[in-house]
Amino acid sequence: MRIHLAKLAATLAVVAALPTAALTQTPAQPWPQRPIKMIVPFPAGGGTDFIARIAAKHLSDRLGQQVFVENRGGANGAIGLQALMQSDPDGYTIATCSDTPLVVNPSLYEKLAYAPLRDFVPVANMVRFPGMLAVHPSVPARSVAELIALAKANPAMLTYASAGVGNFSHLAMELFSQATGVKLVHVPYKGTGPASLALIGGEVQMGFNNVQLLLQPVQAGQLAALAVAESKRMPALPDVPAVAETVPGFEMAPWVGIFAPARTPKEIVERLAQETLAIMREPQVVKQLTEQQVTPFALGPDQLGDLIRKDLDKWAGVIKSAGIKGE
Repeated sequence: MRIHLAKLAATLAVVAALPTAALTQTPAQPWPQRPIKMIVPFPAGGGTDFIARIAAKHLSDRLGQQVFVENRGGANGAIGLQALMQSDPDGYTIATCSDTPLVVNPSLYEKLAYAPLRDFVPVANMVRFPGMLAVHPSVPARSVAELIALAKANPAMLTYASAGVGNFSHLAMELFSQATGVKLVHVPYKGTGPASLALIGGEVQMGFNNVQLLLQPVQAGQLAALAVAESKRMPALPDVPAVAETVPGFEMAPWVGIFAPARTPKEIVERLAQETLAIMREPQVVKQLTEQQVTPFALGPDQLGDLIRKDLDKWAGVIKSAGIKGE
């Protein structure tokens, strides 16, 4: 009995010597407790950056912590996504990214530092940017059918502008070429702005680009709009047909979503997704986007993951068939 009492006394002495913090579990502080960095893997001023800054503003209000944008452009978005991959998975570094770095780069580049569904967690998709097929007024075609006939009568004679190898404006035309059997000449430029200016100036004869970018020159008579790349006509442009009316199944619209590093806690991803989807339902946000010819396209984590898988297969086929290599 004396031995047991001695052991008990010794144990109580050790426990008494422990700090109070070791005896009581402090509940984890709810996320977020400090500012959140939102990486945009493109320079400021582009379409992805525009969406990121809208999201950052409203997420700051809803989360009670500042969400600030950091532009990390380069290598077709790969530099910014590599920075995201190397960040701590604690919810304090996220990214707003368009589809190209995630679903095109894996087929475009033989060596890529990241894998989209291994190294990142899809949080929520926000929008899609409808594309428009336009021609210079000198081109004797005012419909998709007329353009196809002209291209078939003059194989490898018609030129088109893109914002660079692997850009959506390049892949959209490759998709169009493969779907219609026409041969066109690709002329890449450094960005959507230079590509649209080249088309307006008549350096090239046609091109796909964002409706947001081409609408004003179309309205000014500097370009002729043949079709939109949505699956059906856009309510804001009821007189412009969809490419799919002539080429069944054709659809092309870059999307923009929010991502977190792999292993980010599920409860943080769920909260971030919940708040992002709520933002995309706010009437003033919807109005702001639609006035800029941007289509709200809200998807949760699982749906966005499914979209990535689908688009990885889609663009792998297009890139392989066209023999496109990243620069």
